[in-house]
Amino acid sequence: MVCYTSMCTGIEIRKELLYDRHTLPDAYIYENTVRCFQWHIITGLLERLDHFQRQPAVWGVLQNRYNANGRPPVARNTFPDTDFDEITDAYGVPDSQSVPLYAPNDLIVPERYGRDGTLVKMLGQDGCFCYAEVLTMPGYWKIPLVYIKRIEFESPFLFTKVVFVDRCRQHVTALEKVRDRWLVRSMNPATTGIHRPPYRRETPLGMFVLQEKKERMYYLEDGSDRIEGFALYANRFTAGGYLHGVAVEVPQTEVVEFCSGLGTIPESHMCVRNATSHAKFIYDWAPVEESLICVIE
Repeated sequence: MVCYTSMCTGIEIRKELLYDRHTLPDAYIYENTVRCFQWHIITGLLERLDHFQRQPAVWGVLQNRYNANGRPPVARNTFPDTDFDEITDAYGVPDSQSVPLYAPNDLIVPERYGRDGTLVKMLGQDGCFCYAEVLTMPGYWKIPLVYIKRIEFESPFLFTKVVFVDRCRQHVTALEKVRDRWLVRSMNPATTGIHRPPYRRETPLGMFVLQEKKERMYYLEDGSDRIEGFALYANRFTAGGYLHGVAVEVPQTEVVEFCSGLGTIPESHMCVRNATSHAKFIYDWAPVEESLICVIE
Protein backbone atom coordinates (compact mmCIF):
# COMPACT_ATOMS: atom_id res chain seq x y z
CA MET A 1 0.00 0.00 0.00
CA VAL A 2 1.44 3.34 -1.04
CA CYS A 3 1.36 5.71 1.89
CA TYR A 4 2.61 8.85 0.14
CA THR A 5 4.47 9.75 -3.04
CA SER A 6 5.84 13.25 -3.54
CA MET A 7 5.88 14.42 -7.16
CA CYS A 8 8.19 17.29 -6.19
CA THR A 9 10.88 15.30 -4.38
CA GLY A 10 10.53 11.85 -5.87
CA ILE A 11 10.34 10.33 -2.41
CA GLU A 12 8.07 7.30 -2.20
CA ILE A 13 6.83 6.00 1.13
CA ARG A 14 5.22 2.57 1.47
CA LYS A 15 3.73 0.82 4.48
CA GLU A 16 5.50 -2.41 5.38
CA LEU A 17 5.14 -2.61 9.14
CA LEU A 18 7.57 -4.56 11.27
CA TYR A 19 5.76 -3.57 14.48
CA ASP A 20 1.96 -3.80 14.36
CA ARG A 21 0.70 -3.18 17.91
CA HIS A 22 -1.25 0.00 18.79
CA THR A 23 -0.96 1.04 15.13
CA LEU A 24 -2.61 4.31 14.10
CA PRO A 25 -4.16 4.95 10.66
CA ASP A 26 -2.96 7.77 8.40
CA ALA A 27 -5.80 9.96 9.71
CA TYR A 28 -7.86 9.51 12.86
CA ILE A 29 -10.19 11.37 15.19
CA TYR A 30 -8.95 12.83 18.46
CA GLU A 31 -11.61 14.66 20.44
CA ASN A 32 -13.05 17.21 17.97
CA THR A 33 -10.14 17.19 15.50
CA VAL A 34 -8.66 14.99 12.81
CA ARG A 35 -5.02 14.10 13.34
CA CYS A 36 -2.93 13.04 10.34
CA PHE A 37 0.59 11.80 9.77
CA GLN A 38 2.32 14.66 7.98
CA TRP A 39 3.80 12.71 5.10
CA HIS A 40 4.43 15.92 3.12
CA ILE A 41 6.74 17.22 5.87
CA ILE A 42 8.36 13.81 6.35
CA THR A 43 9.08 13.45 2.63
CA GLY A 44 10.64 16.92 2.55
CA LEU A 45 13.02 16.04 5.37
CA LEU A 46 13.84 12.66 3.84
CA GLU A 47 14.61 14.37 0.54
CA ARG A 48 16.92 16.79 2.36
CA LEU A 49 18.65 13.88 4.05
CA ASP A 50 18.98 12.01 0.76
CA HIS A 51 20.40 15.14 -0.87
CA PHE A 52 23.09 15.44 1.80
CA GLN A 53 23.99 11.77 1.38
CA ARG A 54 24.34 11.74 -2.41
CA GLN A 55 28.01 12.62 -2.07
CA PRO A 56 30.43 10.93 0.37
CA ALA A 57 30.30 12.79 3.66
CA VAL A 58 31.94 12.94 7.05
CA TRP A 59 29.20 12.99 9.65
CA GLY A 60 29.35 14.31 13.17
CA VAL A 61 27.07 14.80 16.15
CA LEU A 62 27.03 17.84 18.44
CA GLN A 63 27.68 16.73 22.01
CA ASN A 64 27.53 18.63 25.28
CA ARG A 65 25.52 16.42 27.64
CA TYR A 66 25.57 17.92 31.17
CA ASN A 67 27.81 20.70 29.70
CA ALA A 68 30.64 18.14 29.72
CA ASN A 69 32.54 20.13 27.06
CA GLY A 70 31.89 23.47 28.73
CA ARG A 71 28.90 25.77 28.82
CA PRO A 72 29.08 27.74 25.56
CA PRO A 73 29.91 31.47 25.44
CA VAL A 74 26.99 33.87 25.36
CA ALA A 75 25.62 34.02 21.83
CA ARG A 76 24.35 37.02 19.90
CA ASN A 77 20.84 38.29 20.66
CA THR A 78 20.27 36.18 23.77
CA PHE A 79 17.79 36.76 26.58
CA PRO A 80 17.34 35.29 30.06
CA ASP A 81 14.90 32.42 30.50
CA THR A 82 13.87 32.77 34.11
CA ASP A 83 11.64 29.67 33.90
CA PHE A 84 14.70 27.43 33.74
CA ASP A 85 17.48 29.79 34.91
CA GLU A 86 19.17 29.72 31.50
CA ILE A 87 20.20 32.00 28.66
CA THR A 88 18.32 31.39 25.42
CA ASP A 89 19.28 32.42 21.92
CA ALA A 90 17.00 34.18 19.43
CA TYR A 91 15.76 30.79 18.20
CA GLY A 92 14.71 29.53 21.62
CA VAL A 93 17.70 27.21 22.15
CA PRO A 94 19.13 27.35 25.69
CA ASP A 95 22.84 27.63 26.39
CA SER A 96 22.73 24.66 28.78
CA GLN A 97 23.84 21.38 27.16
CA SER A 98 24.19 23.15 23.82
CA VAL A 99 27.00 24.00 21.40
CA PRO A 100 28.18 27.42 20.11
CA LEU A 101 27.72 27.95 16.37
CA TYR A 102 29.83 30.73 14.84
CA ALA A 103 29.33 32.52 11.54
CA PRO A 104 32.34 31.73 9.29
CA ASN A 105 33.48 35.39 9.35
CA ASP A 106 33.07 35.97 13.10
CA LEU A 107 34.75 33.65 15.61
CA ILE A 108 34.39 36.09 18.53
CA VAL A 109 30.70 35.80 19.40
CA PRO A 110 28.57 32.72 18.58
CA GLU A 111 25.68 33.47 16.26
CA ARG A 112 23.42 30.92 17.93
CA TYR A 113 23.37 27.56 19.74
CA GLY A 114 23.03 24.02 18.42
CA ARG A 115 21.41 21.35 20.54
CA ASP A 116 23.20 18.32 21.87
CA GLY A 117 22.63 15.39 19.49
CA THR A 118 22.18 17.47 16.33
CA LEU A 119 23.45 15.85 13.14
CA VAL A 120 26.07 17.84 11.20
CA LYS A 121 27.98 17.34 7.97
CA MET A 122 31.68 18.03 8.55
CA LEU A 123 33.19 19.90 5.60
CA GLY A 124 36.71 20.59 6.84
CA GLN A 125 38.90 21.72 9.72
CA ASP A 126 40.23 25.21 10.38
CA GLY A 127 42.51 25.12 13.41
CA CYS A 128 40.39 24.17 16.41
CA PHE A 129 37.16 24.72 14.47
CA CYS A 130 35.17 22.53 12.12
CA TYR A 131 33.50 24.03 9.08
CA ALA A 132 30.12 22.32 9.00
CA GLU A 133 26.59 22.23 7.68
CA VAL A 134 23.59 21.51 9.89
CA LEU A 135 20.79 19.71 8.08
CA THR A 136 17.99 21.56 9.88
CA MET A 137 19.53 25.05 9.75
CA PRO A 138 20.33 27.29 6.79
CA GLY A 139 23.91 28.30 5.99
CA TYR A 140 27.35 27.14 7.06
CA TRP A 141 28.91 27.26 10.53
CA LYS A 142 32.19 27.05 12.33
CA ILE A 143 31.98 24.90 15.44
CA PRO A 144 34.72 24.25 18.02
CA LEU A 145 35.95 20.69 17.50
CA VAL A 146 35.65 19.95 21.21
CA TYR A 147 31.86 19.94 20.79
CA ILE A 148 31.71 17.53 17.83
CA LYS A 149 32.02 13.77 17.88
CA ARG A 150 32.91 12.37 14.49
CA ILE A 151 30.78 9.37 13.59
CA GLU A 152 33.17 6.65 12.49
CA PHE A 153 32.10 4.13 9.88
CA GLU A 154 34.03 1.22 8.49
CA SER A 155 32.67 1.74 4.99
CA PRO A 156 30.70 4.33 3.01
CA PHE A 157 27.51 4.76 4.99
CA LEU A 158 24.05 6.19 4.64
CA PHE A 159 21.51 6.85 7.38
CA THR A 160 18.66 4.51 6.51
CA LYS A 161 16.60 4.47 9.72
CA VAL A 162 14.71 7.56 10.88
CA VAL A 163 12.10 7.93 13.63
CA PHE A 164 9.77 10.93 13.23
CA VAL A 165 8.13 12.33 16.35
CA ASP A 166 5.22 14.74 15.81
CA ARG A 167 4.95 16.74 19.01
CA CYS A 168 1.82 18.60 17.88
CA ARG A 169 -0.16 15.48 16.99
CA GLN A 170 1.40 13.19 19.61
CA HIS A 171 2.43 10.28 17.46
CA VAL A 172 5.57 8.65 16.12
CA THR A 173 6.50 6.74 12.98
CA ALA A 174 9.64 4.77 12.12
CA LEU A 175 10.89 4.59 8.53
CA GLU A 176 13.63 2.58 6.88
CA LYS A 177 15.16 3.10 3.44
CA VAL A 178 15.35 -0.11 1.44
CA ARG A 179 16.87 0.33 -2.01
CA ASP A 180 15.19 3.43 -3.47
CA ARG A 181 12.10 3.80 -1.27
CA TRP A 182 11.27 4.48 2.36
CA LEU A 183 9.24 1.84 4.20
CA VAL A 184 7.04 2.62 7.18
CA ARG A 185 7.92 0.21 9.99
CA SER A 186 5.59 1.51 12.74
CA MET A 187 2.91 4.18 13.38
CA ASN A 188 2.13 4.70 17.04
CA PRO A 189 0.78 7.08 19.70
CA ALA A 190 3.28 8.92 21.89
CA THR A 191 3.51 11.57 24.59
CA THR A 192 6.03 14.41 24.29
CA GLY A 193 7.29 17.06 26.71
CA ILE A 194 5.25 19.95 28.09
CA HIS A 195 6.36 23.44 29.12
CA ARG A 196 5.85 23.31 32.86
CA PRO A 197 8.78 24.94 34.71
CA PRO A 198 10.96 24.30 36.49
CA TYR A 199 11.18 20.56 35.73
CA ARG A 200 9.24 19.87 32.54
CA ARG A 201 9.99 21.26 29.09
CA GLU A 202 8.97 20.69 25.48
CA THR A 203 10.63 18.00 23.41
CA PRO A 204 12.91 20.10 21.15
CA LEU A 205 12.50 20.24 17.39
CA GLY A 206 15.38 19.04 15.24
CA MET A 207 17.14 16.13 13.56
CA PHE A 208 19.13 14.21 16.14
CA VAL A 209 21.44 11.22 16.20
CA LEU A 210 20.43 8.33 18.43
CA GLN A 211 23.37 8.61 20.84
CA GLU A 212 22.85 6.15 23.67
CA LYS A 213 20.64 3.31 24.88
CA LYS A 214 19.64 2.16 28.34
CA GLU A 215 17.62 -1.00 28.78
CA ARG A 216 16.40 0.37 32.12
CA MET A 217 16.54 4.13 32.74
CA TYR A 218 15.99 5.31 36.32
CA TYR A 219 14.66 8.81 36.94
CA LEU A 220 14.49 11.03 40.01
CA GLU A 221 11.59 12.66 41.77
CA ASP A 222 11.35 16.34 40.79
CA GLY A 223 13.54 18.47 43.02
CA SER A 224 15.12 15.56 44.92
CA ASP A 225 17.74 12.85 44.61
CA ARG A 226 15.24 10.08 45.31
CA ILE A 227 14.64 7.54 42.56
CA GLU A 228 10.99 7.83 41.59
CA GLY A 229 10.88 5.04 39.05
CA PHE A 230 12.22 3.67 35.79
CA ALA A 231 11.38 3.38 32.12
CA LEU A 232 12.45 0.52 29.87
CA TYR A 233 14.18 0.66 26.50
CA ALA A 234 15.35 4.27 26.58
CA ASN A 235 16.90 5.71 23.42
CA ARG A 236 18.66 9.04 24.07
CA PHE A 237 18.74 11.59 21.25
CA THR A 238 19.35 15.01 22.84
CA ALA A 239 20.51 16.21 26.28
CA GLY A 240 18.15 14.40 28.69
CA GLY A 241 15.62 13.55 25.99
CA TYR A 242 14.89 9.85 25.48
CA LEU A 243 12.36 7.84 23.52
CA HIS A 244 11.29 5.22 26.07
CA GLY A 245 8.52 2.97 27.34
CA VAL A 246 5.81 3.75 29.90
CA ALA A 247 7.27 4.82 33.25
CA VAL A 248 6.99 2.52 36.25
CA GLU A 249 6.87 4.25 39.65
CA VAL A 250 8.48 2.64 42.69
CA PRO A 251 7.69 0.50 44.60
CA GLN A 252 5.88 -1.00 41.59
CA THR A 253 8.10 -3.34 39.57
CA GLU A 254 5.74 -4.82 37.00
CA VAL A 255 6.25 -3.57 33.45
CA VAL A 256 3.51 -1.27 32.10
CA GLU A 257 2.77 -1.76 28.40
CA PHE A 258 0.41 1.16 27.69
CA CYS A 259 -1.17 4.14 29.44
CA SER A 260 -4.22 6.21 28.59
CA GLY A 261 -2.22 9.41 28.09
CA LEU A 262 -0.36 8.12 25.03
CA GLY A 263 -1.43 9.94 21.89
CA THR A 264 -3.37 12.66 23.70
CA ILE A 265 -1.53 15.78 24.97
CA PRO A 266 2.08 16.64 25.92
CA GLU A 267 2.86 15.64 29.48
CA SER A 268 6.42 14.33 29.85
CA HIS A 269 9.56 16.04 31.18
CA MET A 270 11.06 16.29 27.63
CA CYS A 271 11.18 12.64 26.66
CA VAL A 272 9.01 10.85 24.10
CA ARG A 273 6.92 8.27 25.93
CA ASN A 274 5.83 5.21 23.94
CA ALA A 275 4.10 1.90 24.52
CA THR A 276 6.83 -0.20 26.12
CA SER A 277 6.80 -2.84 23.39
CA HIS A 278 7.20 -0.11 20.75
CA ALA A 279 10.11 1.42 22.67
CA LYS A 280 11.68 -2.05 22.67
CA PHE A 281 11.12 -2.30 18.92
CA ILE A 282 13.01 0.97 18.38
CA TYR A 283 15.67 -0.15 20.90
CA ASP A 284 16.29 -3.38 18.95
CA TRP A 285 15.78 -1.99 15.44
CA ALA A 286 17.72 1.31 15.46
CA PRO A 287 21.53 1.16 16.00
CA VAL A 288 23.30 3.86 18.05
CA GLU A 289 24.98 6.56 15.91
CA GLU A 290 23.51 4.99 12.78
CA SER A 291 19.90 6.13 13.27
CA LEU A 292 18.15 9.47 13.46
CA ILE A 293 15.27 10.80 15.55
CA CYS A 294 13.57 13.79 13.96
CA VAL A 295 11.12 15.90 15.98
CA ILE A 296 8.59 17.89 13.94
CA GLU A 297 5.31 19.69 14.55
